[in-house]
Amino acid sequence: MASAKPQTATANPEAGPRWAIESKGLNLWYGTFQALRDVDLQIKHGIVTSLIGPSGCGKSTFLRSCNRINERLGYVSTTGTIQVLGQDIYGPDISPIQVRRQVGMVFQRPNPLPLSIRENVLFGQHIHRDDRIPRAEADQLVERALREVLLWDRVKDRLGRKATSLSLEEQQKLCIARLLPMRPEILLMDEPCSALDPEATRAVEELIWELRGKYSILIVTHNMAQARRASDECVFMLLGRVIEHARTEDMFVTPKKPETADYIEGRFG
Repeated sequence: MASAKPQTATANPEAGPRWAIESKGLNLWYGTFQALRDVDLQIKHGIVTSLIGPSGCGKSTFLRSCNRINERLGYVSTTGTIQVLGQDIYGPDISPIQVRRQVGMVFQRPNPLPLSIRENVLFGQHIHRDDRIPRAEADQLVERALREVLLWDRVKDRLGRKATSLSLEEQQKLCIARLLPMRPEILLMDEPCSALDPEATRAVEELIWELRGKYSILIVTHNMAQARRASDECVFMLLGRVIEHARTEDMFVTPKKPETADYIEGRFG
């Protein structure tokens, strides 16, 4: 990965919603346990934003709230709002399926389906389209998605093989590719490199940087070096609250909050 980062993208308010994701007064409870507390957060378009903080601080909870995965648990309750691309995703007329078309999710461990590489890429199309996908269109979708995740040259001659035969790095890239034919605008990544070795981690980080600008990316990581290498902005969370949100280089060099400095310097967490 290049040592110098490109300039941070900025949103044009006249071109659409000001923020990719915006939460206001967001509170979330798992039963009686409050995991998020008055979270006000604005995530910019077209950049990589990392969420850091000790285990249990609310990072993954916030991430999963942004595409409504948390609501699958019957004991979760929320107050406040989350807007994605200017739309309240918990509004009465918004379905989870509609949200997840715009907001793709990548998990800690690669989770390819027990299907061929090709069918993994096309899975979302088969689920969400009523008509049969013409062969030529399907071929284009598969090639475009695999090229975008830098996987096409490796797998183009074995698209019929089981996705589970790929290396962990390739599986994680395939899981990202599986999201792209649905044309999401936001990618959520929950520790996408935690199951990978250092070489595979570097490859996925480079991919994240390649996708930057095409998508707004929000990534949870416990790896401070990864947050510093692979994000434009960084959000530090503690005990369910946002403590600091700043440009990544500023947060790591001159953090404004003593709690942030203590965490970055390894005094806790």
